[in-house]
Amino acid sequence: MENVFANTPAEERIIVALDCGRDEAVELAEKLRGRAKWVKVGMTLYYACGPSIVAAFKQRGYRVFLDLKLHDIPFQIEGAAKSAALTGADMITMHTLGGQAMLEAAQRGVNAAAKERNGQTAVTLGITVLTSMDENSLSQIGIERTPAEQVKLLAGVAKDSGISGVVASAQEAAALREILGPQAYIVTPGIRPAGADAGDQSRIATPAQAFENGASHIVIGRPITKADDPAAAFDTIVAEVS
Repeated sequence: MENVFANTPAEERIIVALDCGRDEAVELAEKLRGRAKWVKVGMTLYYACGPSIVAAFKQRGYRVFLDLKLHDIPFQIEGAAKSAALTGADMITMHTLGGQAMLEAAQRGVNAAAKERNGQTAVTLGITVLTSMDENSLSQIGIERTPAEQVKLLAGVAKDSGISGVVASAQEAAALREILGPQAYIVTPGIRPAGADAGDQSRIATPAQAFENGASHIVIGRPITKADDPAAAFDTIVAEVS
């Protein structure tokens, strides 16, 4: 299916995951400045620094993917999503396992924040199945579907709730593009350039494979941030997918 992001320059579709302490994260952001357009702030960094870290990256010209994976009752999530959006974040995440009512509450929170952000609305993304999980991991928590089946089911919940898109592995991206349509955000973590160590990820793909499968954006951390030259590593990935 058509993907409206397909002609967007690669450097605007790569999100660099800064899963480290503040000093290292800011140093990496400086090294990547002028190249990368997006950074990811996850739990490690946000819980250490709070909203100020989002502001620090926004001041440096970055768009920020705030990946806190919200999951609670709808009332709590509506407030949490509004607060997350008011940090200035451009994308926020919540678990689709919270159900449609919770996802709708998250969207209401983001919409409320937009009224205080001059109409700037954060992208809302539903986490489907973590890329560290496989069929055995799902079985351990009572889910007898395959990861692909579970992702499709949860993507349907996300679509019905009206949020912007989902987070899933690149292996499911093609099927998700058919389910969610050409304008949906499909953000894929677990990205490893050819020959890179898989680390703790189970369902991985190369950057080129992820985009070919229909991803709107890809998330890459250690292959860039742990490289001897992060800027050169970023440039190599851009060249690979361009």
